[in-house]
Amino acid sequence: MGKTYERIDGRLRTFIEEQRIFFTATAPLDSDGTVNLSPKGLTGSFAVLDERTVAYLDFAGSNAETVAHLRENGRITLMWCAFQGPPNIVRVHGRGEPVFRDDPRFPGLLARFPGVDPAPHGLRAIIVVTAELIRDTCGFGVPFLSYDEDRTLHADRFQRDDDESLSAYFAKKEDIATSIDGLPGLPLPLPPLPAALPE
Repeated sequence: MGKTYERIDGRLRTFIEEQRIFFTATAPLDSDGTVNLSPKGLTGSFAVLDERTVAYLDFAGSNAETVAHLRENGRITLMWCAFQGPPNIVRVHGRGEPVFRDDPRFPGLLARFPGVDPAPHGLRAIIVVTAELIRDTCGFGVPFLSYDEDRTLHADRFQRDDDESLSAYFAKKEDIATSIDGLPGLPLPLPPLPAALPE
């Protein structure tokens, strides 16, 4: 049976932080627009900021649908599934905001992810989500799956890029500066990472 929570703490927070993968879902306001669903899972790229706020690192990729949808309307849902241990599914429905590299809040937020070197992954933004509804459900239909290790392919690909070449890569992609549905996506050229990154 599903339960609603007032905050992300205790057992709920522990569950979220222990999962190796989560999913983000966003959509434009246009009812004919494209719904986007993305997996996220690089170790250390998710953080609980407080009892109602979470954040994750948005890395280089071939589109920017989540960023575009959040810039337009802010709606987002995050979902975690238990692939090991007792069955459980947790969803955080809320309002999200992409915090870009040139935002004064960026260095302080980045400090909340001490285990991740952002440079090899082409960090584009930090997505901050304020929870409006927090619920869990049984998860009885979710299969058991085992975690082996993080893939290194993403870092292997993007560690060759500096800010200039990364911006050039993004500029060549159709769905980075503008979403599939024509919404403003990632602002280009990409601002440089702050000189003083947290250690």
